[in-house]
Amino acid sequence: MRPIGMIGGMSWESTREYYRILNETMRTRRGGFHSAPLILYSVDFAEIEALQQQAKWQEIARLLVDAARRVEAAGSCCVLLCTNTMHKLADDIQAHLGVPLLHIADATGQKIQAQGLATVGLLGTRVTMEEDFYVGRLSQNYGLKVLVPSEEERELVHRVIYHELCMGEIRPSSRAHYTTIIERLVEHGAEGIVLGCTEIGLLVRPEDSPVPLFDTTEIHAVAAVDYILDNASFIPEPGDA
Repeated sequence: MRPIGMIGGMSWESTREYYRILNETMRTRRGGFHSAPLILYSVDFAEIEALQQQAKWQEIARLLVDAARRVEAAGSCCVLLCTNTMHKLADDIQAHLGVPLLHIADATGQKIQAQGLATVGLLGTRVTMEEDFYVGRLSQNYGLKVLVPSEEERELVHRVIYHELCMGEIRPSSRAHYTTIIERLVEHGAEGIVLGCTEIGLLVRPEDSPVPLFDTTEIHAVAAVDYILDNASFIPEPGDA
């Protein structure tokens, strides 16, 4: 079974969650001592974040293409970009790969579609909430109406991600703010809430929302396990299903 390639570190707080979910899902699917074959390239997020602040997206693309090529060259059968925001550059990265980049918005859109929802609220970084690469993909490819918070609320959501969650800080006060924003999105018609930043699942729990939550970290990781099992060639071991 060829490994999953991971581009992580954006931030490593959520990359750690990817690692846990990938391995727990593989163990659940195959049983026993099974874990997920993985190749991880973890970037220095300080460098990426500084380039974001300067809107140097092509420079970020160059760094992520290099990381993707490295995990492909190491033998990966697919690549996971372990962040929502950097999927702004997904097409650039895919253009330099010979294996699929498993898009986080596709995995999420398919999950929402399977539950029969038509309207969702989206929480994420400003880039994810405000630009078309994510909202447009959910809308155009999956027929979803995507609601985002007000400008002031978007600023709060973004600030908590970068100044708290990416630093490993989980504050009950921020959870309360997020819960209020979720409730407001539900009042405007959201039937589900997309946690469109891979750190938000560290803060917001299912009980904090009156509608289903779609944790993109978990959805993306599970989709990757599905992909390698669907495309795997391995000799069953005793006790394997």
